[in-house]
Amino acid sequence: MQQRYRVTGMSCAACSAKVERVVDHLPGVEKAQVNLLANTMVVSYDETVVTEESIIEAVAHAGYGAVPVREEAELGPLPLSQREKASAEEEKTVRKMRNRLLLSIGFLVPLMYLAMHHMLWEWFRLPIPPFMTSWFHGPENGLTFAFTQLLLVTPILYLNRKYFQNGFRALIHLSPNMDTLIAVGSSASVLYGIYTIYVIGIALGHGDLATVSDHTMDLYFESAGTILTLITLGKYLETRSRGKTTEAITKLMDLAPKTATVLRDGIETELPISSVQVGDTVVVRTGQSIPVDGTVLSGTASVDQSAITGESIPVEKQAGDSVTGATMNQSGYLQIRADKVGKDTTLSQIIQLVEEASASKAPIAKLADQISGIFVPIVISIAILAMIVWLMVGQPFSFALSIAIAVLVISCPCALGLATPVAIMVGTGKGAASGILVKSSEALETAHKIDTVVLDKTGTITEGKPQVTDVYYGDCFSLEEFLQIAVSLEIGSEHPLADAVVAYGKAQGIQAEPVSFFQSIAGRGVAGQLQGKQYLAGNLQMMQQRGISVSQCAQTADRLADQGKTALYFAEDDHLIGLIGVADTVKPSSVSAVRSLKAMGISVVMLTGDNRRTAEAICRQVAVDRVVAEVLPQEKEQEIRKLQSEGKRVAMVGDGINDAPALTRADVGIAIGAGTDIAIESADIVLMKNSLQDVVTAIQLSKAVLRNIKENLFWAFFYNTCGIPLAAGVFYGLLGWKLNPMFAAAAMSFSSVCVVLNALRLKFFRPKPVEDSVENDTQPVGSVAQATFSIANPKASEKKECITMKKVMTIEGMSCNHCKMAVERALKKVSGVTDAIVDLAEKQAVITLSEAVADQALMDAVNEEGFTAVRVESACDR
Repeated sequence: MQQRYRVTGMSCAACSAKVERVVDHLPGVEKAQVNLLANTMVVSYDETVVTEESIIEAVAHAGYGAVPVREEAELGPLPLSQREKASAEEEKTVRKMRNRLLLSIGFLVPLMYLAMHHMLWEWFRLPIPPFMTSWFHGPENGLTFAFTQLLLVTPILYLNRKYFQNGFRALIHLSPNMDTLIAVGSSASVLYGIYTIYVIGIALGHGDLATVSDHTMDLYFESAGTILTLITLGKYLETRSRGKTTEAITKLMDLAPKTATVLRDGIETELPISSVQVGDTVVVRTGQSIPVDGTVLSGTASVDQSAITGESIPVEKQAGDSVTGATMNQSGYLQIRADKVGKDTTLSQIIQLVEEASASKAPIAKLADQISGIFVPIVISIAILAMIVWLMVGQPFSFALSIAIAVLVISCPCALGLATPVAIMVGTGKGAASGILVKSSEALETAHKIDTVVLDKTGTITEGKPQVTDVYYGDCFSLEEFLQIAVSLEIGSEHPLADAVVAYGKAQGIQAEPVSFFQSIAGRGVAGQLQGKQYLAGNLQMMQQRGISVSQCAQTADRLADQGKTALYFAEDDHLIGLIGVADTVKPSSVSAVRSLKAMGISVVMLTGDNRRTAEAICRQVAVDRVVAEVLPQEKEQEIRKLQSEGKRVAMVGDGINDAPALTRADVGIAIGAGTDIAIESADIVLMKNSLQDVVTAIQLSKAVLRNIKENLFWAFFYNTCGIPLAAGVFYGLLGWKLNPMFAAAAMSFSSVCVVLNALRLKFFRPKPVEDSVENDTQPVGSVAQATFSIANPKASEKKECITMKKVMTIEGMSCNHCKMAVERALKKVSGVTDAIVDLAEKQAVITLSEAVADQALMDAVNEEGFTAVRVESACDR
């Protein structure tokens, strides 16, 4: 069983280390993780051995409090929700701390002026009021001078009594923390000041003004007041800054609408979001936020999904489409069936993932935790030792005491404890805002070490559904006429390849005609009559079975097969009229993502269950380093294991059920957000945008977070390594450096603030663009090649096979016939180009091709001659 607790009373890394150690040692507890930043603890335990009450009791015995956090029935701004309660408590704490700080400053200012007015006169020549001279100046007024300081410091001690309560309670439980250091240091200052008052009073009674004069300079009340006030100032700034680290979660929570319009019995009723049930019909109008995850029943709308996926372009939604809660209806009207509500919605799960990742501990934090656990006892020992040494070398007690106090208050375990969690929290929040959900801080740390990325093909590199890529048709048809025949035939088929043809035709504005005598032939294709003619649509076996010659397109079909595409043949009566190439096309982002990964020095492997010919065709398009084809799901996991045995740090990217074993085996499993629930469950990182480019962003974010953590840890170690010897007086004998306790308190206060502010720099993280330097001579992603061919049939004169394809290139920089000749000559040198004619006036070149040639290859040929190829467009020669 796993349970989350809210822990109270923690003030530094030593506190969190103590709580974690106490709970970890309980029988039946498998693992306990304490997050100082969030004041939470996650405990995995066997409920048959240890109970919730015994865990709470163990924490209480250590001097802290623990309250279990119950699962909320719904996500949203409910009056009694635990999230809102926690937020209100945080605001109340900050408000109290601000008031305490202001009151402390109000008493500290006169205390400092009274204690140091003589220095202000010497340094700044500030005038001293007459009453100061008559009441407080001189040894004869020593008792008034000292007692007034005690009166002024007393309210400061009372206002900041929390440090003494927590510090001494922790000391009694033998688990000293940062509050202990502050309490001991401040108490020593005040007690020594009270002792000095007695000395001054006795000396005045005996007329010993010299003793009075000496001791009025060693009261240390102002040190105690300054220490407490500066510590409170640092805590206030730290708390304010820490609040900014959770802004990403807060913004996500604010996206959840408070109410929803529900249609029940034909009547629209506005209900609290907590009252919406699965199966309800929810109405969403323009400008409203979608309150639940569901399916569109009726209506159309343009939905802004940027809050969830990070995509800036709105998506059109219509009946049958799924919608996600917290997305915005920009225009239109929708009726939605509620499929997921409350804590089951995508938004709620995102928030839960971010919170869990923030609460988890990265391996790099272990060293800081180990040091924090013994840090405070070591500091107290150093303070006592330093004090004894200075007394032994002959320094007065006041000098030795100030050394001990400086050591106590300059030491900062907080900087160590905050170094990792603040960076993790800001980093995971930044990732969530970009559509990258990191499930644990361990995954975020491991990702920066990745040197091999394994990509599944279908749905990860490719779109996951077939699309039309090539259209070849007889020269006695126009493109529209041929597509109308193809769409009319295929619209009656249920095959996915037929759906691709129909979708492409509709995108071109083609309307299907009614087909009579329609027949679906299993494993072959379809047949039917259209306008009195018999038509066939199917694979090569169907054409051969019907005795239809396909020699006109044999080379084209072979080339399509080499590119991993499936050829669909179309025939009229007994002769071929066209050929359509269909393939699971590469996503536009895949090519640039692979290039970016390779530019970062990461090896890219494609792993797929598809046949080798198709896999190698995709490999050529995206330029991966290696392809492993025809593998079963368990073999994918074995391939990951094999790479790891070679010393590789492997990230697996996939989206299907068959990828789950490999995702689990990999050092970092990355699931495409549009993939299956099993894949997402098995992964360490989830990409909401379904784009491979986010794999690059996730790795770059990991590197940025780890760099930030190392900066924080370096600062924390450097600060304590330098500060403690300085406070102990190590440099006093050599350089005369002695640290005043007041300056030590200021340094300690702002060390934690510096760590938090450095972590907040991650809020400005932006993915770094990577130079696109990899050559690719394949057909541009997303384009559809079109060409005509001569029909060889009894009704037409015999012609040789002649595939002609024309493209028009727009060119800048041509000014004369020499330029024209240079461009034509360069283009004709390109393999597959049969002719090129340049029109200077139009700044265009008409290029005739005998086979498909990549646009980039044509543009490169022109650019190498010193001209600028602007764009290439297809033109059909009919």
